This record gives sequence, structure tokens and C-alpha cells, in this order.
Amino acid sequence: MSRGRRRAEPEILVLPDPASCAAAAADCLVRAIEIAVDDHGRADVATTGGSTPSAIYAALLGPPLRARVPWERLHVWFGDERFVTRADPNANASLLDAAFFPGGRPAGPLPAANVHPFPVDATLAAGGRPADCARRYASEMRAALRRDAADRPAFDAILVGIGPDGHLLSVFPRSAAFDRVAWAVAVPAPAHIGPHLPRVTLNPAVLDATPALLAVAFGEAKASVVGEVFGGARDVRRLPAQLARRPGATWILDAAAASRLPGAITAGANPR
Repeated sequence: MSRGRRRAEPEILVLPDPASCAAAAADCLVRAIEIAVDDHGRADVATTGGSTPSAIYAALLGPPLRARVPWERLHVWFGDERFVTRADPNANASLLDAAFFPGGRPAGPLPAANVHPFPVDATLAAGGRPADCARRYASEMRAALRRDAADRPAFDAILVGIGPDGHLLSVFPRSAAFDRVAWAVAVPAPAHIGPHLPRVTLNPAVLDATPALLAVAFGEAKASVVGEVFGGARDVRRLPAQLARRPGATWILDAAAASRLPGAITAGANPR
């Protein structure tokens, strides 16, 4: 991601297919990790769920990127989570576990202690609710993370996918999370999109506190919402994904997802 002149729009990379997008996203993450470790000795990255991260994890574990990552100094957090056990296939953490800890055993160089999931299992074991889980995660973040002048957690990179309704994290259109100040908040089960499970999510305000915000979208099913994010009037409460339409962010799209970008935006994109 560029560290030079800030733009009025994010950087947009258009690549031929999902595999190319995953490789590019992994490379962007590694560069952000390297910068953070050089600057302050560790890297705190928030990852995502949905269909986005599995191929990115595979790219990070393969050559040449695996050898570049300072794994002992990398800490992985989560942008959001479904309120289910970590072993549940619906859990965002299960995607990371499948890549790095298949069968519960390390398959790669990422230390298990450096993975910071939302404490859903502990909350459920104690009879707690999503709001209790959110409070626990906020406390853990406050103990571990740097913060910016606005008292927001300063992740070194955040990876987000884009939902077909324009959501990111678990911040859905018209979400009450926009009016909260807590670092993590509970989200009721969405009725309009599956899985219909209660969630916990980072506050959307954290997206402005990271120097490396990376939005990734693959496939024709995402083309309409991507086109609306860049073509419509700015209304982040209606289209939370517009929070990632900011200077300093990077969007990585395959050709199908980019097919409905407005002409002016397409002209400024960087096809590869």
C-alpha cells in the first residue's frame, strides 16, 4: 500500500480472478506487517470472515510470503464474529484455525498465543451474552493495543470483505453500532442476510484509525454493491462499505466485482 501522497479516493487494484486478488491482498498485508514491526516491534492485524480470507491465509503460508512474515511478532485479531463456539463452522475464527491449526495442531509458524479471537467460548461457558463478549474483547484490546488521539484502537492493518448489502465487519445498513463509543459492540442477528446469528463486532470507527485498510471483493455477486459504493451518494449508514472508500485504503477487486465501477473510478484504478 502506498505510503506517499494521499488521494481523494482509495487505491483500487483490479485483477483478473480471485486467486490473483488473494495473492495481492496477502502481499499488501505482509508489507503492512513489515512496516509495523520496523516501526514499533509488533504488528496487530484484524482479519475478517465470510468468503474472503481463506485464500489469503493460503497465500501467506506459501512461498515467497511465508519467509517474509515475522510470525513471532504478528498478532491476529478479528473484526467481527458470530456468537457461536470457535469450533462451529459459522465462526470466523474457524477459517483461520483451518489454515493455521488444522486438527487443533499448528500447521504453520503463527504462534497460537498470538491469535486473539472474540472470547465467545468463555462467554458462553459463563452463561453470558454477546454484550458481555464485546466488553471482554474491548478490555483485551485496551490492554494490548496502541490507540490513536481519538482513543481508537490503532491496528496496523485491517482486512474487510464487502457484503452484498454493503456491510463490512458486522456493521449492517442502519446499524446502531454507528452511535456507540465502545471499541466492540454486540449486534442482533440480522434478519435479511445469513447466517441469522447474533454477532459481535469492532466499532466501525476503528476503520479510520488504521494506516492500512484493505477491502477485498470477488465475483459478479459483489459487482452491484461495489458499483453503488463508488457511484452513489456517500451515506455510510446506508452503505457501511463506504467507510472503506477513503484516502489511504486499498480495494482489491477481481474483474467481475469491478465490472460496474463508474467510469471515472475505473479510469483511476490500477489494472494488473
